[in-house]
Amino acid sequence: MDRSTVSTAVSSGHFSPKKAAALLAAVISTAVFCAADAVAGSYPFGPRTRSVNDLGNQYVPFHTHLWDLLHGRADGGLFVNWQSGFGAGFLPDLGTYLSSPFALLVGLFPRDRIDLAVYVITVLKIASAGAAMAWLLLSLRPGRWWGAGLLGASYALCGWSVAVGDYNPMWLDGLVALPLLCLVGEWTLRRRRPLLAVLIVALAWIANFYTAYMATLCAGLVLLLRLWLCDLSRRQRLAAAGRAAATVALGVGLAAPLVTVVYFGTKHAYPGRTVQFAPVGTQDLLARLLPTTYSFGSPALYVGMTALLLALALPFHRAVPGRVRSGWTLLVLAVALSLQWGPTHLVWHAFATPQGSPYRQAFVLCALVVTAAWHALSYGLPDRRALGAAGALLALITAVASRSHLVKPVAWPILVLALIGAAGGLLLLRRADGRGRTALAALALVLLFGGQFGETAATAAVATRVRFGHMDDYAPWGARQETQAEAIARADGWPRYRTEPGREQTVANDPMTVGGQGAQYYSSLTADVLTRTLTALGDGWTSRGRNLQSLDNLVTDAIFSVGARVHSPIDPHQAYLPQLGGPLSVSRQDVPPLVTVRSRPDRAAFGSSPYRNQELLLGARVYTVPRTAVHDDDGKPLREKDWVGYGTALTHPTITAACPAGSRVYLWAPRYSGTASLAGHTVLFRSQYPRNRAAMAPLGTAPASGRLRIALTPDRPGRIPRGAVGCLDTARLHKAVEDLKATGATHVTVSDATVRADLPAGSRGLAVVAAPRIAGWRCAAGDGTAVPAKEYHGLIAVPLDGTSTSVTCQFHPPGLRLGTAVGGVSLLTLVLLGAVSAVRRRRSTTPTPPTTHTRPREPMTGVL
Repeated sequence: MDRSTVSTAVSSGHFSPKKAAALLAAVISTAVFCAADAVAGSYPFGPRTRSVNDLGNQYVPFHTHLWDLLHGRADGGLFVNWQSGFGAGFLPDLGTYLSSPFALLVGLFPRDRIDLAVYVITVLKIASAGAAMAWLLLSLRPGRWWGAGLLGASYALCGWSVAVGDYNPMWLDGLVALPLLCLVGEWTLRRRRPLLAVLIVALAWIANFYTAYMATLCAGLVLLLRLWLCDLSRRQRLAAAGRAAATVALGVGLAAPLVTVVYFGTKHAYPGRTVQFAPVGTQDLLARLLPTTYSFGSPALYVGMTALLLALALPFHRAVPGRVRSGWTLLVLAVALSLQWGPTHLVWHAFATPQGSPYRQAFVLCALVVTAAWHALSYGLPDRRALGAAGALLALITAVASRSHLVKPVAWPILVLALIGAAGGLLLLRRADGRGRTALAALALVLLFGGQFGETAATAAVATRVRFGHMDDYAPWGARQETQAEAIARADGWPRYRTEPGREQTVANDPMTVGGQGAQYYSSLTADVLTRTLTALGDGWTSRGRNLQSLDNLVTDAIFSVGARVHSPIDPHQAYLPQLGGPLSVSRQDVPPLVTVRSRPDRAAFGSSPYRNQELLLGARVYTVPRTAVHDDDGKPLREKDWVGYGTALTHPTITAACPAGSRVYLWAPRYSGTASLAGHTVLFRSQYPRNRAAMAPLGTAPASGRLRIALTPDRPGRIPRGAVGCLDTARLHKAVEDLKATGATHVTVSDATVRADLPAGSRGLAVVAAPRIAGWRCAAGDGTAVPAKEYHGLIAVPLDGTSTSVTCQFHPPGLRLGTAVGGVSLLTLVLLGAVSAVRRRRSTTPTPPTTHTRPREPMTGVL
């Protein structure tokens, strides 16, 4: 359908201008986004994977788990995810990553096409954001429908969208929510659609409360400006502001059952690191307004040359009323400055500086720039004077930005072509406007839309390629994952025992992707108790403690009832890693049940040695921890403080120790990075202190002589700690396991949020559930009253007095009851207000009997 056909359809009433603009914005956004990925050679249009950073590690696996939930194949439910972190609370993760209505579309795709499903969801969110913005612009002020469509696409494909939201699809719900929340402000101003307004606020906060919070702040600023600009009395303005506040309060209240759960989830999460905000330089800030610029730590403010020129022309556009010009210009400048000031930076980010990109709120400024551009266009095309002033400002911005290292050589030809398209299109359109010069107008639109298409596609393609070169990337679902999933399915015996997907992970959330029930778990809400417990047992992690890895250790496998473990070669997609390991195999081990009984629990606190900590949880001595020595490249012993120390030039140091013959040898070196070899068996350690920590690893069996010589090949400076080597007596371990089996549960059942175990008669001491004691667990012995679960070295524990033959533990997500209460009150309030409004409307339309002289009541046209 060409433009003339669409224009005819709009004028004839087949399409309203708002619908036509929304459709145009959605089509442009979809076409440009897909074209950019095709140019970049990115999935699904090319060989490059899209799964960089958290997209591959978190969002795709979480959507895979959602697919399993929707199809009844997941271990767990909405409350507990039994596949990850040995039993992690799932509702906070659902509210953080999967609560968008778009996420449900994943269930329509085959399970081996989750990468494609996430891509389609991303495209739909971007298209929806463009459509919503186009609709908003025409609601704020009537104007050219195609102009609203073009600017709607500018917003949907802003720098934040293609550089940040592209691989953080959960945040794109905020991109959709912002124009919708601004529409809610318009409705409260005009006393329209009160119920729909509340529902939109609720849906926005449910979809992603983090970016919805930012969008709500922005919508509030827009409403305040609209109140200042409108022709209302002070009382009417206050009433409108009150209606808006009540609408937001009721909407957030309806979303409270999910929002409060996420909030409490963050309170119980491992703290990660404290970050101090440092604003970027002015040249970098202005550089991000230009096409094809990219960096992780600066605000992505690109909106396209047409929108930028129009916004810069607004202060000089004499056809626009002075209050409108000054109001929107000052609002854009104020929000831009707020991005750079520490206190307002904290306000935008809910009073917590993010650990990743520090400018996650940049999309709100993009929205305001686009809205300012619309006001410049809707009052009539800017004249040459206004465009000339805008060009001068753009030249100044470019001159300052040219000093930034973010402006690469490719930016200049793209910038010139984009400027020709935008400025040439606007000037030609002004010349053709009102003169019936159809050919000239058509050429102008070709320049505007063509320029927008080209520069935005180039910007998105550059962002995709730069991310691919600077971030970790992960292969989409393929033969490796298929083979692993089949092996896990054959070995699975849950809940009799766990099946670990293995140490050689493909992504950080392998259990959600290929199945099984392992320690691996990566979330912003990784529980503090889980990280601290597994760290004390020798586990490794990345992302400063929130990305836990599998721990390949016979003792911890016994502690956590891991009866089957998959062993795979290192993922060949990670070509920078040494390709170690043999073909895929599954090892099995006799392990205690999920619930065991400790008749004499050891209450001693964890110490510095993970071997002794494992023994505490196991309840038996099974390790010998020998004295170790580290030698330099020439074989000379080093002092302990110099063991593979920072700043040394050691390339092949060695560790010597003595273990009992035939014992299993383990090496614990959390701050060592490189390979370690013993008698031809080589394992990989990856550490980058303080961000990453290496996990304990098995090195094979001690020789008959007992003398060990472990060869190290470090790839960066690191340290070997005291007590690094542990020698496991497998006979002692076997006896300890048999003792735990003899006194442990005879039968265990596990559902979404309930664990029930039958115990031998006369059981005393502690019943210990092999799951982290995260907040929310309540347990009861026998028919007793459920109380908050006790903790035994980080695991769930239930005291036993010898009279109970069963224990039952149930999980209640912290904050759910509070959120449900708030949501119920909000829903009741909304229903009552709706009922009162309906009664008053009915009374106002009832004819007054002729015998009465009572003054009729004023009709109520809105609830809030």
